[in-house]
Amino acid sequence: MNKILLIMVCIIVSMGNGQEKKVLDNTALSAYSKVFNADKSNVARQNALANNSIKSLSVDQATRIKQQHFFSDKIEVKGISNQKSSGRCWLFAGLNILRPVVIEKYDLKEFEFSHNFLFFYDKLEKANLFLNQMILMRERDIHDRELEFLLDSPIGDGGQWNMVVDLIAKYGLVPVIVMPETYASSQTGEMNKLLKIRLRKAASAIRMTADSEKHQKIHKEAMQDVYRILALALGEPPQSFSWQYEDEDGKLSKSKIYTPQQFRDEVVNHDLADYVYLLQNPTKDYYQTYSITLDRDMVERPDMAVLNIPGDVMKAQTLKAVLAGEPVWFACDVGQEQLGSDGLMVRGIYDYEALLGVDFSLTKSEQILYGNSIPTHAMVFIGVDLVDKQARQWRIENSWGTERGNEGYWLMDDAWFDQYLYGVILPRKYLDKKTAQALQVTPIVLPPWDAMYQMIRGPE
Repeated sequence: MNKILLIMVCIIVSMGNGQEKKVLDNTALSAYSKVFNADKSNVARQNALANNSIKSLSVDQATRIKQQHFFSDKIEVKGISNQKSSGRCWLFAGLNILRPVVIEKYDLKEFEFSHNFLFFYDKLEKANLFLNQMILMRERDIHDRELEFLLDSPIGDGGQWNMVVDLIAKYGLVPVIVMPETYASSQTGEMNKLLKIRLRKAASAIRMTADSEKHQKIHKEAMQDVYRILALALGEPPQSFSWQYEDEDGKLSKSKIYTPQQFRDEVVNHDLADYVYLLQNPTKDYYQTYSITLDRDMVERPDMAVLNIPGDVMKAQTLKAVLAGEPVWFACDVGQEQLGSDGLMVRGIYDYEALLGVDFSLTKSEQILYGNSIPTHAMVFIGVDLVDKQARQWRIENSWGTERGNEGYWLMDDAWFDQYLYGVILPRKYLDKKTAQALQVTPIVLPPWDAMYQMIRGPE
């Protein structure tokens, strides 16, 4: 490098808000190396990590051994569902709240709703919402932030509690035997890719014309194609069906014809509209409601709204519901401090500091503000272990089949609840007076790129 170029580089490095930039040079590298090699235990660590994963070597065996799947209070459930390679946890968790109602009502050995049935309509509704928005936003710049957000994910698998409620209210419910899983419902990647291409093609066509009649034609043709893809890949939802069951004693019921709406009303008859979403986000104001633009799957329904409350308040109301025998839908960051082989979500189950000599601790506020943790999965509380009337650990029904966890069930210790659990769905009757009153507060409406969106919705 000639002298002039070197001087220019030095000038550039020293510029910027009057602050000198910290350049990674040989002096810095030598200092890092000296500190590293001064710790003689690093040789053993290097040797161990040459043939093993960081995660496997970091399992704290003392913490692992202490965990026992014992619970003082349990809600009886039968059978574990499996969402497989799909992002439908929100839907599985929602239907897992209703499943015990049917099992108890009819004294069944086990029962499962068709997730595929509601998934079909969820996809169809999302496609319709997307196309409607493309027509409304057709004159916006292609780099408009909201438009870019929609084009990035026009029809993903992800969803939220309000979508569970709205889909059931509009379309009803059917047993899994009526519309079982298909390859595409359990492995959604290929189908989603093609749906996105078709919807983006329609978006392009909409933006090329100002003719409203042509917009309607493009919308109709795109929706027909989306319906065709879904019907071929998932199967066409039944308009009516026959259902009979065998109870625990082996007694066979008479076969009866239902529409999906009749099945919902007669067999389930559970008021999901009475449930509310409580969020715990210490970076936002407590006892304030929030909503996110376009956090829905239906054109005609409102966006999801949540109430942010302190963690101890949310826990107390969750505990009250579980002790009353009420399964509780919740959203958490399932990838944090989780040992899948044992079905454990326990603080300290991985001791990365002991292995790597680095402090990784973050407060809950820090992990939210700096993008280290968001809700990634929805599951259901079905039990708790109390010691001196305080929750020690929680029992969880997951939707990952029986091969993972403790035959499909998981244990969450109370410290993990505090750190990585973000939201619960509860019937209003379990709310304290202050929480119930705060639901009347006018929501602060946030755009879909706000960090709060991920806190409410979670990723696809």
